[in-house]
Amino acid sequence: MHFMLWSKPPRTTFHHDMTAEERDIMQQHIAYWTDKQKQGIALVFGPVLKPNDPHGLAIIEVENGDAIPPLIAEDPAVIAGIMTMEYYQMMAVLPK
Repeated sequence: MHFMLWSKPPRTTFHHDMTAEERDIMQQHIAYWTDKQKQGIALVFGPVLKPNDPHGLAIIEVENGDAIPPLIAEDPAVIAGIMTMEYYQMMAVLPK
């Protein structure tokens, strides 16, 4: 199954004005999802620099939706409280 994860930063200017602590947490967040990518879970992920509504986006592949809450709960940016995340099932079309 495929899901879209949508993450929201604490403020619209976040990617420009992160504190040193926030930057460290975001590096941990990137490392976390890079590991999930190496495991074949995260197909693609990264920031979406939409003016006035920047956010993060990931497309993931898991056996079922029960796998999603633990993935989110273990994200360093979620643990630190600097990012919230929603997820929705996606009817993905992948290359053959």
